Amino acid sequence: MRNVLSALMGLSLCLSPSLGAVSSEDAQGGSMKISSDAFAPNETIPKKFTCDGPDASPKLNWSEPPAKTQSFALIMDDPDAPVGTWVHWVLFDLPAETKELAEGVAKEERIAGGAGQGRNDFGKIGYGGPCPPPGSAHRYFFKLYALDAKLNLKAGVTKADVERAMKSHILAHAELIGRYGR
Repeated sequence: MRNVLSALMGLSLCLSPSLGAVSSEDAQGGSMKISSDAFAPNETIPKKFTCDGPDASPKLNWSEPPAKTQSFALIMDDPDAPVGTWVHWVLFDLPAETKELAEGVAKEERIAGGAGQGRNDFGKIGYGGPCPPPGSAHRYFFKLYALDAKLNLKAGVTKADVERAMKSHILAHAELIGRYGR
């Protein structure tokens, strides 16, 4: 019976309309949310933000983080890739006062404000947009983390490096899911 209840609860989570944007509660009971002007949660990411277009990063906005936030980290990945989760973007040490990223963030090791960018699974620095093989649409997770410290990592680090460094520093996180298929 317990397995049946667990399966039904999982099914209800899969059917939830808010699954595309996840927010987390911080210690003060507030929540942080991330969104994009380019696409709605769980909707198609426009071609201009993919390898089939100019491959520019979409504009992202987020709500007020917890009071003790010192920096943000952002990871974008695709868990539906045939080879396992594919990393599209690693960004860290965004200043705490940052509330958005403009469209088309430069693909450089350091960007305005001193934030660093890591290496994606295309082997490049910065954003690498959706580029799935033909078939069903993939899900792309934009995961924003509010941290109680700067990570002070070298540019070009990997997602695993950032996840290790921020492990005990996460105050809140939020996710935005977009889809893209060919």
